[in-house]
Amino acid sequence: MSDAPASIRRVRIEPSVDSLLLGATARKTWKTADSLSGSRFERVTIDGERYIVKYISVDDDWIMRATGDLHCRMLTLLASSVLDTLPDTIDPTVVACAPYTSTLGHRSAALLMRDVSGDLVPPGSVPIEPALHQQFLQHMALMHAAYLGFKDPAGLFPLAHHYVFLTPAMAELEGGATRDDPVPPAVRDGWRSMDTRHPRQALALRELASDPAPLLAALCAGPTTLLHGDWKLGNLGASGASTILLDWDRCGEGPPLVDLAWYLAVNCDRLPESKEDAIAAYRRCLESVGVSTAPWWDAQLRAALAGAFLQLGWSKSGDAAEFGWWSDRLDEALRRL
Repeated sequence: MSDAPASIRRVRIEPSVDSLLLGATARKTWKTADSLSGSRFERVTIDGERYIVKYISVDDDWIMRATGDLHCRMLTLLASSVLDTLPDTIDPTVVACAPYTSTLGHRSAALLMRDVSGDLVPPGSVPIEPALHQQFLQHMALMHAAYLGFKDPAGLFPLAHHYVFLTPAMAELEGGATRDDPVPPAVRDGWRSMDTRHPRQALALRELASDPAPLLAALCAGPTTLLHGDWKLGNLGASGASTILLDWDRCGEGPPLVDLAWYLAVNCDRLPESKEDAIAAYRRCLESVGVSTAPWWDAQLRAALAGAFLQLGWSKSGDAAEFGWWSDRLDEALRRL
């Protein structure tokens, strides 16, 4: 449990879902195009304010199943004091949460979040505004700097799990169940396509997926911080001077460049500048707040970019230029692993 006084806790912990939603009206099922984990959502009104309720349970969420999250790490995170010291530039939107037991008997959580849907990055394929992109990079760097040296005190998302949940093994396991989640079949088909189109790279990535230990060892170059784990545009928005950052279910201890590499890989179609320029901008932000990167930057960056390709290479095999950029990064990393 948290060691912070209740008066300064960022997230209020309620004893039950009934208590969490006391006085709620106009409850309606709700979902967005970026809600791909399988979790259930409601939109509610409490005291005239609109909120989104997210129900997190391994019964519904394929990411939780793929990463062995049987005890709801998100509830563990919110019950701890980890997020209480987030910089003001980061807004996770969660105001309260409550535990519940799922239909299948698993520890689960209901999250009450402010409805910020009007401030999120709109879906689409066009590049985002350069100023917004720069804000995201700057605020990512500020968050990482604020938590530099962070060590997981609560049993959050393990670093290795970032590199196992988008693999053929996950797709095979999920394929054996009667579910309609779209991502696992897409992962299965993407890896098969990569096997056909790019067999050399596919083989190297399959070997890393089966044994990510060399990658993890290389990532240990340099400091650790608090990782969010999913800086995709569907989780991002802006409100005043703050960056809205949703979905903290993959939050844990890890190297800062893991977040940066994922941001570049998952948002590749909508970046308003080159990946090299984005990497340089993030590094300048770290350096500007006193983080010395020279001793560890190159080694951690090589490993983090290879790791992001392991995570999302299956989605890139149809784009020769995009796949080629990441393939070159993989080759650079493999020479050092």
